[in-house]
Amino acid sequence: MAPTREAPDILSPEFTRDPYAAYRVMREEFPLYWHPSTGSYVISRHEDVQRAFRDPVFTTRNYDWQLEPVHGRTMIQMSGREHAVRRALVAPAFRGRMLEERFLPVIERNARELIDKVRGAGTADLVDDFATRFPINVIVDMLGLDKADHPLFHDWYTAIVAFFGNLSEDPEVAAAGLRTRDELAAYMLPVIRERRAHPGDDLLSSLCEAQIDGTRMSDEEVKAFISLLFAAGGETTDKALGSVFRNLLEHPAQLAAVREDRELIGRALAETLRYTPPVHMINREPAEDVKLSGGVVPAGATVHCLIAAANRDEARFASPDTFDIFRDDLDSTSAFSAAADHLAFALGRHFCVGALLAKTEVEVAVGQLLDAMPDMALVEGHVPVERGVFTRGPDALPVRFTPVG
Repeated sequence: MAPTREAPDILSPEFTRDPYAAYRVMREEFPLYWHPSTGSYVISRHEDVQRAFRDPVFTTRNYDWQLEPVHGRTMIQMSGREHAVRRALVAPAFRGRMLEERFLPVIERNARELIDKVRGAGTADLVDDFATRFPINVIVDMLGLDKADHPLFHDWYTAIVAFFGNLSEDPEVAAAGLRTRDELAAYMLPVIRERRAHPGDDLLSSLCEAQIDGTRMSDEEVKAFISLLFAAGGETTDKALGSVFRNLLEHPAQLAAVREDRELIGRALAETLRYTPPVHMINREPAEDVKLSGGVVPAGATVHCLIAAANRDEARFASPDTFDIFRDDLDSTSAFSAAADHLAFALGRHFCVGALLAKTEVEVAVGQLLDAMPDMALVEGHVPVERGVFTRGPDALPVRFTPVG
């Protein structure tokens, strides 16, 4: 069918208000189109976005200009053995025994501390009082950094995420990101040198000491990974937490099921990652011309891969615009691995290294919040509103509940 209208503009106010309606139009009529304002191609179908994540012809060279100016060079820009070694150096900290034995208590403690501040109030904003603070507090604690600096790290990660998603090239956003790069380096590099000399039982010490075949990360590489961890680990878990609760609060029967059977928390998160993923788009750059639905992407072009559009593709999921934690076309057992049906963590060699950490954080947080607020409900009259383009989640979730002393 020939297009009957113009392709949606990903920088327009209409798109920002409701990208899901635009995603339907894109998948149906504009599966591949050129977006002149960003100088990029846009893809939206599940099969195309999945290929962009799995096929080695699609590189991450776009991060040379998109991330390196604010983070420094990180492993997500790397390929081949260089990438494999760096990933192997950091991955053990985010899975298995180290996650379960060393960092699970840190996650549980940070959730409890935030909940204790509001459990007696009878009302709370699950976004402002919890979701935006919890993941960054956990990362700071895991790294063994000063907890008094939580607000500072929160400001830094907010500026980094804004830089990453600055599609409109706002000069103030760009300048704030570059200031954050310098401030974070001035803070972290002396701490990294001290931790190399006097290692402790924390994530930063593990990163400093990790080696494979004699290869260690340099001080600059450790700093760059920590910068990436604050942005990727903080922002995505923040948005995922807010979205899990928004989706459950708007579907009371499913919330009741999760409250009765906590094993369903994983299903609720998996469906949230499909239905309202925290990251709506990721960029890639093909090393050669690639044919996709709707045409050919030339070598060296930037491609906006619309994860949130692909996750609602009618060709892949039944009733894709319906939130259903019991759906049978989304395997929750593989939802946090590189074999996931949804695309929220990407796929292939650049699958999110922190997926299991995020899953653990959300499971702990949801469980503890339901324990502390078993009768929580949205404040009457409040309609949750999502914000963001690259990353997206509810801006507020005011709830009422029976206060507990």
